[in-house]
Amino acid sequence: MTEETSSQETQKRGVPLWAQILVWVGLVVLLVIVALGLRRSQQGTVQPGEVIPDFNLTLFDGYTYQDKTQVKVSELRGKVVVINFWASWCKPCEQEAADLEAAWRYYEPTGEVVFIGIDYVDTEPEARGYLTKFDITYPNGPDLATKISQFFRIKGVPETYFIDRDGVLQFIQVGPFSSEAQIRQQVDQILNQ
Repeated sequence: MTEETSSQETQKRGVPLWAQILVWVGLVVLLVIVALGLRRSQQGTVQPGEVIPDFNLTLFDGYTYQDKTQVKVSELRGKVVVINFWASWCKPCEQEAADLEAAWRYYEPTGEVVFIGIDYVDTEPEARGYLTKFDITYPNGPDLATKISQFFRIKGVPETYFIDRDGVLQFIQVGPFSSEAQIRQQVDQILNQ
């Protein structure tokens, strides 16, 4: 009988208290992480009026800015910045490529406006082929590990962000532009502020 009683007591003990606490703490941490992820996904893209924090973009060879292989957004304060997310596999991106390049060539001599292309989820050979095909000359680089697009919380490509001289987001274009005039209208509004 003593063996039976001892065996029943062992079965009644169950999981130690420290293990139960550890499991509950782990579940709470997991729920917090999921909740934060859901909250972020529901926020949508960054919004006009928000200051764009600093980030670096490593540029493709041949697509540098003032002979620099990286562009740091904080160093562009005082200029209007147009950031275009694109990809070589994106057909709507092709529709606006010539208009973006034409607008860049219009503003480049003034030194007041900088266009930056950010290649999203692409391979370098295909991205370079796209840049060559559309004769793109403004600074362009890959969004390594999608860090920049995650910050902007883009919905897809193309998306274009217009940032004023103080680093404040003024306008977002989701989808392709219909003309160079549409791009210039947005830039001119910011330049005239």
